[in-house]
Amino acid sequence: MSEISLLYLNYPDIQALAMTDAEIIGAVEGGLRAQGMGETVIEPRMHLVPEKDYPGHFNVLRGYIRPLGLAGVKVVGDFYRNYERGLPSELALLNLMDPKTGVPVAIIDASDVTDMRTGAVTAIGAKHLARKNSKVLGHIGARGTSYWNVRLLDSIFHFDEIRVHSRRPESRSAFAAELEKDLKKKITVTADWESCVRGADIVVEASRLEKPEPLLKTEWIKKGACVIPYGTMSAVELSLADIMDKFVMDDWGQARAGPFGALRAHVDSGLLSEKNLHAELGQIVAGLKSGRESDAETNLFWHRGLSLSDIALGAAMLEKAKRLGIGQTLRYR
Repeated sequence: MSEISLLYLNYPDIQALAMTDAEIIGAVEGGLRAQGMGETVIEPRMHLVPEKDYPGHFNVLRGYIRPLGLAGVKVVGDFYRNYERGLPSELALLNLMDPKTGVPVAIIDASDVTDMRTGAVTAIGAKHLARKNSKVLGHIGARGTSYWNVRLLDSIFHFDEIRVHSRRPESRSAFAAELEKDLKKKITVTADWESCVRGADIVVEASRLEKPEPLLKTEWIKKGACVIPYGTMSAVELSLADIMDKFVMDDWGQARAGPFGALRAHVDSGLLSEKNLHAELGQIVAGLKSGRESDAETNLFWHRGLSLSDIALGAAMLEKAKRLGIGQTLRYR
């Protein structure tokens, strides 16, 4: 039997790759397009809760992208009190494998991959569902994925005003300072949800709640806005469904998977179903379904996180690492 090796990309390697905004969005968009064209396999995520007394759980995401010739499995921890230990709330590993033989191809520190691909999916969703001239962003949450939400959204819309809010004053202030340094523009820190959300063109809800609580009020959403909620625990009212012209998801199969998700109650109550789901985002990216069709539309995009986005971005990182000679070759067998 011939020797088998794989490439390992650790955290410093991911930093050294210095993936550009365009590279991140392009890779994730390619994965979504493949999904829309039916060239992928995706399995609903699975959850592992080690102990009920522990403040978090693991997500296991699995998929295959035919055009890339790669299958992948990502395991990501989601532990919302990790800040108390000086750790990110989400730490992840992505395994990429040859779908024809099962041979491991790469192991990648996917913590930043998770943040980047989440931000990319948020931005791509808004690109197709928000008004082209959207100028005000209201962002709830300051966790790892939040940075890439704002950064990649701003790379497309070039906002005049960016508002941010999170539960802890120290986290939202630090978040705003980081954004101001990197985006070179003023960030408005709000003391409450309403002043962050009311009247915004694009609203992103990435909160870290311990239990479902309707903190984002439907009455604050202006006509023509695009709302993108994806918190693990729901923070929106059931009435949010009443004002939406289009519902779009990253993958409908994920809507039925597990007890978590921003619109869990909407699915369970029948307010969101296959009957009123307009499209999956991949179908829009592939040109098979329409995105926003008028400025009057008020649209909602719910994404739960796709293994396909992890695989697509991981594959792009793998190719760039090979070109630049970054990473460590590990012997497998």
